[in-house]
Amino acid sequence: MKKVLMSIMLLVACSWFVSCSTDDDSPNFYFTTLDVIEADMPEFFELGKTYDIDVLYYRPNGCTYFEGFDVTKTTETGRDVVAIGSVLTDQDIACTEAMEEVVATLRFSVIYTDEYHFRFYAGDDTNGDPQFIEYTVPVEGTNL
Repeated sequence: MKKVLMSIMLLVACSWFVSCSTDDDSPNFYFTTLDVIEADMPEFFELGKTYDIDVLYYRPNGCTYFEGFDVTKTTETGRDVVAIGSVLTDQDIACTEAMEEVVATLRFSVIYTDEYHFRFYAGDDTNGDPQFIEYTVPVEGTNL
């Protein structure tokens, strides 16, 4: 009985693999950068606190979705921030071409006493060079 049950389970498992095959194994999306318009930065940070920073970015069409932020530490208190999106590439999906401004929240924890320097990616200029919106935020309330 146990042998028959195992044979049936194996047959069912094999049928799943056969029935789930598709003709197109290519991805139906790709990742892209999203242009930041501005960030709502506080006047100062306090050491040890975590902040929700609202970031306004362009959503270029109805098939592009926000995925998160890529934050790169450039110096001890320097951060480059890029908004990342995914773009659906399915042929049978109709996308609106309307560009809209959308807000996403970046959570940031303050762990150093020196002022922080942020550079938010704002797109490329006509020469293809990256452009940034820059903010400097001091850290207050620390006893040095």
